[in-house]
Amino acid sequence: MNVLFIGDIVGSVGRKALRENLPSLKSKYNPHVIIVNGENAASGRGITQAIAREFFDWGVHGITMGNHTWDNKEIFDFIDDEPRIIRPANFPPGTPGRGYTVVKGGGKELAIVNLQGRTFLPAIDCPFRAADDIVDELRKKHKHILVDFHAEATSEKIAMGWHLDGRASIVVGTHTHVQSNDDTILPQGTAYQTDAGMVGPYEGVLGMQKEAVLQKFQTQLPVRFQVDMGKWHFHAISVELNDHDGKARKIEKIRLKEDEWRMD
Repeated sequence: MNVLFIGDIVGSVGRKALRENLPSLKSKYNPHVIIVNGENAASGRGITQAIAREFFDWGVHGITMGNHTWDNKEIFDFIDDEPRIIRPANFPPGTPGRGYTVVKGGGKELAIVNLQGRTFLPAIDCPFRAADDIVDELRKKHKHILVDFHAEATSEKIAMGWHLDGRASIVVGTHTHVQSNDDTILPQGTAYQTDAGMVGPYEGVLGMQKEAVLQKFQTQLPVRFQVDMGKWHFHAISVELNDHDGKARKIEKIRLKEDEWRMD
């Protein structure tokens, strides 16, 4: 089974990059299932139903979220009715939406789980306990399990990788918008990367206009961040999983840049 996981889609530039690159990525990596993190897709803050539908129309099978899940209030109107979108499973009980689901593509099934870290992020239920409960239950019926751990601290993400090694097929981090260079297969067969990176403008700061970010750092005054409109870069991972036991055979990070020559 081949899985394509695409890092945080940021604003209209990120959506444009996703639309332009998906056909060639499908051709090259032949993914059965495509998952994207969409929590920054709507002007950098949340997601709308129209954007989610676009992603699905382009061939995306599942959308994970994160700490910006609720930034666009429209999500409350559709998240309960869209099983292909998941928000962090360790939000408190009673939160709208779902924290995990199973998506199908190319005759294969992939269980996807979304978790949010607690270090340097708002207080939330323990992601490690939530991972134990959900992953162990999913393993009773599903061999292929992907966990998107939306967290700030690299240490917390690495710890989650070790915690789920041999239980999840893929543990990949999101949120920092900077692709890490530690893609690996852990000893018990879990494909791991601390952060998948982002899809969006690369001339700003994590996708935001650099002037506003610089003003914030230099003055500490309130500043409104807006998504930059420059050229895009595109970060993702491709993972090949064993159909028999769900363990990873290969993980490859993907880095593309607008107008930059690359070999197909």
